[in-house]
Amino acid sequence: MTSIDTSPHNRYPCKPGGPNDYVYVFTSPANPEHWQRLLKVIGHEDLTEDPRFATREARGRHEAEIDRIISDWTRQHDKHEAMRLIGGAGVPAGAVLDTGDLLGEPSFEKRGIIQTMRHPNGELRMPTFPVRFDGAPAPVKPAPLLSEHTAEVFGEWLGMSADDFEMLRAEGVV
Repeated sequence: MTSIDTSPHNRYPCKPGGPNDYVYVFTSPANPEHWQRLLKVIGHEDLTEDPRFATREARGRHEAEIDRIISDWTRQHDKHEAMRLIGGAGVPAGAVLDTGDLLGEPSFEKRGIIQTMRHPNGELRMPTFPVRFDGAPAPVKPAPLLSEHTAEVFGEWLGMSADDFEMLRAEGVV
């Protein structure tokens, strides 16, 4: 038992049963309706008056049994469906996402949390800087390629002529 104050709260396995197929569910001790709503969603309204689950303290004492009941239901749904159904009933729930899930999450791209950086070697999806400027994320830009600006540095910063630079390049110096 982890805590008698907030049971149920846990990661629950979902189908298809892979290493990252879980939904996190949290019922708040400050909102007893969470438990009632959860029971309705998972089709166990019959447990509403069961003395083993009638109070948060009782639920804490029977946490393993509650976790089994919820897991039996969540295993019938993928993590996104379980999140939508439980969350739609007003119970805090969230699909457990790995890095690939996060990078592919359409709402993150829409909100500017994930951007696609165009690089000479291809595109790269990546999280953006979290600070917003005028409500928008700063655009991500690729780092220069190796020696991409060498001619500019030698010419503009060091005053070297283009011919002298090409001579260094031909000799393998740069």
